[in-house]
Amino acid sequence: MTDSPPAQPRNPLHGLTLEAIVTALADHYGWEGLGERIPVRCFTHDPSVGSSLKFLRKTPWAREKVESLYLFMLRDIRRNRPAEPGDGQ
Repeated sequence: MTDSPPAQPRNPLHGLTLEAIVTALADHYGWEGLGERIPVRCFTHDPSVGSSLKFLRKTPWAREKVESLYLFMLRDIRRNRPAEPGDGQ
């Protein structure tokens, strides 16, 4: 019997790479907006996905901020989308 990690169906970060998270945030907020929300050098000075990943992989507190902002962005998008038929509203 193999010990596989437990499924995390309610965890919106499960299965996402840090690269996918950073890319989604940069697409949604733009690098300038991202740097305003999380003022770290990798977002404010010559930003790129590569330099951000390098920094975030070595800096747990910054990675936590990025993951929190990503979750906030998902909630904000969900809250602001128009209700669709069958949504129970």
